[in-house]
Amino acid sequence: MRTGRFLLKRLVYIIFVFFIISILMFAIYKAMPGDPVKMMLQGNIKPEVYQQQYDNMREMLGLDKPIPVQYVKWITNMLRGDFGYSTEYRRPVKDVIGVPMRNTVLLNIFSMILVFMISIPLGITTAVKKNSILDKVVQVVTIVGYSIPSFVIALLAIYVFAIRIPLFPISGVRTAGFTGTDFEMFVDMAKHMALPVLVMSVGGIGSITRYVRASMIEALRMDYIRTARSKGLREKVVIYVHAFRNALIPVVTVTTWWLIGLFGGSVVIETIFVWDGLGKMMISGLNQRDFSVVLAMQMFYVILSLAGNVLMDIAYTLVDPRVKLEN
Repeated sequence: MRTGRFLLKRLVYIIFVFFIISILMFAIYKAMPGDPVKMMLQGNIKPEVYQQQYDNMREMLGLDKPIPVQYVKWITNMLRGDFGYSTEYRRPVKDVIGVPMRNTVLLNIFSMILVFMISIPLGITTAVKKNSILDKVVQVVTIVGYSIPSFVIALLAIYVFAIRIPLFPISGVRTAGFTGTDFEMFVDMAKHMALPVLVMSVGGIGSITRYVRASMIEALRMDYIRTARSKGLREKVVIYVHAFRNALIPVVTVTTWWLIGLFGGSVVIETIFVWDGLGKMMISGLNQRDFSVVLAMQMFYVILSLAGNVLMDIAYTLVDPRVKLEN
């Protein structure tokens, strides 16, 4: 009952914030310079028919209506699954963003898997072996890892793993003209994904490793850990069952916000590696004043952020029963 009431409150909060942000985002993009209709009508068009085509196109896109009317139509259609018409691709937005969204989700999922596989065991190990040589080396490496901008890491990765040691391709999602079985196609895509995933994971590994280490060190100092050890429990049980679970709350907070930021941060990486994802499409949409595409992707990030907050609250109750959803 309490859980249902909490989720209902959060749902109302999400809907309210969603509409506020949608109004702000729509107003910002409408205030930006540039005319998408003029971008569409570039080319050799006779002057006597240009104005007629211009007026017809504005009417088709609904740009001849007042801004409030345009917003109501846009948000109503979006809630129905109609994200508008792409002025750059000359197709409905939902037909344009399907493949890029899949590519972005794949890229981020593999990055998350790599980050968690490395950072959590590494953070626990360095906490248990605090002030050892391993701990000091990891501390230096992780500081360097999340301090260097991602585009610098991308350039270094390209130089090392694509030029000096040509293991992976530099750009694209698949090899042009490549055909084969489903497994061969997956392997080819994995090779193209390797460098972007590696670059996106470096910062996450550095930051989450340090948070796991700090949380574990704090947990290992608690009285209940000494009590567990005095009862004769195995060290692995003390570390992984008692200490790690109680160290998860700050880790959940950082991890949730890192996951949300990961999707937004992939914009730069996708552009550098010419990865056909939402980031690359957003940059192209901004350059071409294709605001329907850009707004659709921005609202995707908004929903991701709002949902992340709710999932973070629920995760708190899973890792620590003392935390109540009402609080």
